[in-house]
Amino acid sequence: MARALTLSKAAHLVGIPRGTLQRMIREGSLASFDGLIDTDELRRVFPTARLEDSGMLERVARIRDESFGRRMRERALPPAEILAQRLFVQSEELAELRRHLQAYHQLVATAISKLDQDASTDDTASRLRQMLESGLADVLASEPANPLDAMTDMLNVVCANVVVRPSGHDFLVEGNDSILQAALKAGLGFNYGCGGGNCGLCKARVVSGEVREVMHADYRLSPLEQQQGWVLLCSHTALSDLVIETLEASGPADIPEQQLVAKVRSLQPLGDDTLLLHLQTPRSTRLRFLAGQGVTLGVAHEGTDLQSTHPVASCPCDDRNLLFHLPRDPLDPLARLAFDGGLKPQDNVNVRGPVGEFVLGTNVEQPIVFLACDTGFAPIKSLIEHVIAAESIESFELHWLATRSDGHYQANLCASWVDAFDNFGFHALSDPDPAAGGALLTRQACERAHRSDTAFLLCGPGEFVEACRAELGRNGIEENRILRNVL
Repeated sequence: MARALTLSKAAHLVGIPRGTLQRMIREGSLASFDGLIDTDELRRVFPTARLEDSGMLERVARIRDESFGRRMRERALPPAEILAQRLFVQSEELAELRRHLQAYHQLVATAISKLDQDASTDDTASRLRQMLESGLADVLASEPANPLDAMTDMLNVVCANVVVRPSGHDFLVEGNDSILQAALKAGLGFNYGCGGGNCGLCKARVVSGEVREVMHADYRLSPLEQQQGWVLLCSHTALSDLVIETLEASGPADIPEQQLVAKVRSLQPLGDDTLLLHLQTPRSTRLRFLAGQGVTLGVAHEGTDLQSTHPVASCPCDDRNLLFHLPRDPLDPLARLAFDGGLKPQDNVNVRGPVGEFVLGTNVEQPIVFLACDTGFAPIKSLIEHVIAAESIESFELHWLATRSDGHYQANLCASWVDAFDNFGFHALSDPDPAAGGALLTRQACERAHRSDTAFLLCGPGEFVEACRAELGRNGIEENRILRNVL
């Protein structure tokens, strides 16, 4: 019996990006109904799909751990209690299915008995009786032929699928994640505040399915809200597949400005002229932002408030751990303090933001080419991790220009993405002139871009961004397919 799957589950089973399935549906090579794909159709298009080839590949899990940090991309099984309850839910569904099958079997058996009484005088009744008996015997003797059905049953125990209304997005809840954590890892812009059960901003209504509280919450829903199915997404996980109602941020205008105090977790050199600044927010306060945005950092030093604005180089799904790539810049007071040793672990840093329009939309599916120069890689790294988490884009590439000796300061990370994701490409170029290097980099990128709807995202110093934009224009790329960010 075919099983209807969401795009997230289908992509997980056959081990390809959601964006590829979406393209196949648009082209008509993969049939779907109301956004769902049945397992028989999936097996027809992917006849060699096996569990070891699915989206749970060890190499993908490993690279995600290394890229995002194990703290936010946990691939462990759910706790034993959650597993047991999901098995119980499946057993109830199986029992209900068996009751229906028994009822149908009894109906067919009754029909055969009635036809048997009339078979002696009616040839039509005799033929119909033989057909029913033969069909019933075939059904009872048949065995499942689609291994994806069994894989789906296993997947339902390991994780639960959540469909969001009214956006139609869906994602999987895995491991020990709450519903909110899973949504953020999937690149969705849910509304939330503290992430710890105190503010109530993440409450949503459960339309169908079962949830379980996994974390104590001080915020209390009213009796009416509880009766209507409202829950806090930060403190609940999914026991079964869910449908929930909640709003999502569609752009920077939907993210309010926030102010918080974070502590310096560490300062590490990425190269001779680049520092990795790791800030950690308090457990009760998170920074909500979109991939590609920046914040204003402020430090009180010797009676002076030093401030500068920097893009966030980490994924929004890890909202407590904020990463920044600080270039050596004598005009940047905060960077100068960090390079001189005046900024140390456990120091307080004021964070205000987010700011910036260098973000992707919520339903981007077309191929993307990222063009970066030196630390222009920082917001692009955040965007790439968002793209990897969302799994909605069929292909994406990074072309990175270095104008100084340590300009490709995280080339090994990019190479690891190439190893892990078949739909990602990385190309590095060195040139001390950002304008000339940017033009050459862009020409090479245009030669590789074969889709007419490819989007280009540019980030770096002004002369680099302008040279890339001009070269894109000479190659016939319209302005509406170009997004720029000048650092």
